This record gives sequence, structure tokens and C-alpha cells, in this order.
Amino acid sequence: MPTEAILACTRLHLEIDPTVSVSMTPIKKGASGRTIVRVIREGQAPFIGVHWKPERPDNENFVAVARFLKKCRINVPEIFYENRNKRVALVEDLGDTDLLSFKDRPFSERAGFYRSALEQIDKLFYAKTPKELELMPPFDEALYRWEQEYFIEHLVEDYLGMDGATLKNNAALRALASRLGASAKHLVHRDFQSQNILIRNDECWLIDFQGLRRGRQEYDLASLIYDPYMDHSAEDREKILDIWEQISEDRPAESMLRDCATQRLMQALGAYGNLVENKGDDWYAPHIPTAARLLIEVLEDSPLHAVLAPYLNQAIKSR
Repeated sequence: MPTEAILACTRLHLEIDPTVSVSMTPIKKGASGRTIVRVIREGQAPFIGVHWKPERPDNENFVAVARFLKKCRINVPEIFYENRNKRVALVEDLGDTDLLSFKDRPFSERAGFYRSALEQIDKLFYAKTPKELELMPPFDEALYRWEQEYFIEHLVEDYLGMDGATLKNNAALRALASRLGASAKHLVHRDFQSQNILIRNDECWLIDFQGLRRGRQEYDLASLIYDPYMDHSAEDREKILDIWEQISEDRPAESMLRDCATQRLMQALGAYGNLVENKGDDWYAPHIPTAARLLIEVLEDSPLHAVLAPYLNQAIKSR
């Protein structure tokens, strides 16, 4: 059992025998297929226990990526202990306050958090990976196509019950994957959204970074700016872009940011559909109409608008 493995590793790490009381509180966060608990021993600061299964290869990268990012001075939790045989890691407890917790605050109160979060992504731009660090395969045309097919299978077919056959070989979708797959220069978090950004001492800390790989930096920017959980207004999206421009001294090309936002929102919708229909997790259901509405907005004046609008409009009605 995952919790038993975490408990055994905790006792090894703390060098305590079975008579010493240790409690574990489950932390339900995200859909990474991991067991995550807060480990508490009286008189000692809590820490986080993580157990993963071998089915998802990205989870095997968590510890190595965490240590790499730490060396790059990016805000990530410290690894206290790992046992690869048991697939357990004990890591620093950053608390429970994420960026999503500030959703209802005025943007002026959140601006500093976005600056801190974007500073972490900017550091990724300059990070040099050691030869021995194995990352997930880079974003390429095939991976973008996989994300599109994931959207078709789980959002269009599973969740909406619509026929997705005409989408699977759509030329405009293939062209989108081809454009995005033409370059994979930058390190990207791959799931850079409000639930994966924790706030501690007014700074942002990144979690769930095990999917780190090379791709387009604009994919991470789009993930944050068009985050369905936060549902930013157009005005706030521009403010986030302004902050990014101040940090990086660059502003993404509008066409590339739109392509990345399109791809990212399709991926998110596929994930939500899968979680609701196949995993029975209804928490994600209210975010489907939001993500669909954002995607329609992104696709305005795009050839893909006519292609995807019938499905997205149906998703909006599913509220």
C-alpha cells in the first residue's frame, strides 16, 4: 500500500521505531496518479510524503528534476529523502496556499504573485541541463497531435457523446501541431497553472514539475494566462503579459501565444473530460464550460473557430 510505503520510509528517514506515533493526512491535489500525504510527528515540522506508481514515467523523474531545479535557484520543495525501490520521496512542506486561493482578490493584490511565478519560468530559459538528467521526450508534432487526440477522445466523445471522427484528420489541427512542433528550445513546466503554484512568504513555489521537458516557452505562458481555474479577464491577461515583458524584456508573438493557448486549452479540456467521465471526479466538471468559452475566445478570427465551435458550444451548455 502507498501509505505503508511512505510510513516505512518516514521511520527510516527519522530513525524512529514502530512505537513512535506518526500521522498522515491525505492531500488531494491534481491528477498525477500519485499518493500525496502530509506527514506529522509531534515536536517536528511536517513534511510531504509522495508515492508514485510505475505506470506514469514522468513521476519517476520527480526527484531528479526537483534537485536540478533547486540547483538552478528555482523555487521548488527540497527533497529530504528518496527510496526509488519503494517509489517514495519525502519533501519539504510548502503549505496549502496556492495561487488559486487568491482568485477572488483584485489583480492589484495578485500582481506580485504573478511576477514571482513568471520569474521562475524566466530562470528556466537560462537553465542548462546536465547530460545525466533524463527528461520526458520533448514537445514535437507527434506529442501535440497526441494532446489533440486526447481532447477528441475524452472531451468530444466521452464527455459530450459526439462523433469526433471528422476532427481526427482535420487539416487545420494537423497544421497547428506542425507549427508548434517546429521548435522545442526551452524547458517548460508543462502544467504551469494556479494549482501548481504555491505561495509561501509572498513568493511563488512550483510543484508538479515532473513533466519538465523541452518545448515552447509560450506553452507555459498560455497555461498561466488562460488558466480555466482562474478565468482571467482580458484586461488581467494583458496585465500578466505586461509583467512578463518587464521580466524577460520580450513579448510573445500574438500568433504563437494563440497557437499555444489553443493547444493547451484543448489538452486541459481532454483532461477534464477524462477525469469526470472515466475517473468519476466531478470537481473538474464546472471548469469544462469555462475552458471551452476561453478557447472560443482564443479562436476568434482563426480557421479553427469553425472547426471546433460546434463542440465547444456544446461543452459550454454542459454547465
